[in-house]
Amino acid sequence: MTNRPKGKTSANRLRTLDLRPVHGEMIKPAELIDVHGATALTLSARRLYNLLIAHAFGPDMGREGSEWTIEIAALRGTHDSNDRLEDSILALMKTIVTVELADGRTRRVALLGGNDMGDPDRPRGALTYAFDKRLAPLLRESTVFGKLELEVMRAFSTKYALALYEAVARRVRLSQVFSEDFSLEAFRDLLGVADGRLATYSNLKLKAITPAVLEVNALASFGCKVEPRKTGRMVTGVRLSWWRKSVGEMKEAYAEIRRPRVGRKARVRKSVETVTIPHPLLPL
Repeated sequence: MTNRPKGKTSANRLRTLDLRPVHGEMIKPAELIDVHGATALTLSARRLYNLLIAHAFGPDMGREGSEWTIEIAALRGTHDSNDRLEDSILALMKTIVTVELADGRTRRVALLGGNDMGDPDRPRGALTYAFDKRLAPLLRESTVFGKLELEVMRAFSTKYALALYEAVARRVRLSQVFSEDFSLEAFRDLLGVADGRLATYSNLKLKAITPAVLEVNALASFGCKVEPRKTGRMVTGVRLSWWRKSVGEMKEAYAEIRRPRVGRKARVRKSVETVTIPHPLLPL
């Protein structure tokens, strides 16, 4: 990976966990966005993890041993009808990710620590959970983050779009930095493409990159573009570029979020056809 954007290093910069999200958004530390090894997580598991972060967000996330409790009913909206909440919780506990430390070392942590869960089939119940204790020191010193809109996250139809949205949200606030180069392997990891899937660039572009870019550009308050980078005739990397949308473009994205999901794929691909049905009493 080259041209990696770096945040400011001012000693008096406000720490991430001291921030307060406004209504309708969450703040996600960069240490939980720029991770390696979360490729097996489904869209539902990623949505659930973000909700757990949003619920826990604050200075206590930087303290080892902290726990939080959330009503199970509040978690059901992260899942489709055929997905089980318990499966996503177990997947988060089993997912070991690698975080790059500022001094060049790496740290391996589980995304979710131990937890106690009430009966998910009962009307009332709660999940009491904690994060891996080795995350606490990283989050305590975090100064880089992404602001994520809750409605936008709920609107994505693939995990690739959600992962791309988070990655750009963490970068779009940087001043004088508008792109970043990734090796193909690193970009596959960023999108959450599982090992052995979409092995060729043509398949990766068709099944993951293009749909993700289309959804992000249709729903987010910023735009992005992914361009191949070649060594000779072979694609060996990509350049991810981003920009802030105009007021008019942001209004259109806001309107699309509120439209029915039915037909969204055609709308974002600009392939909606207008069919004129003649009135029986009017001449053609």
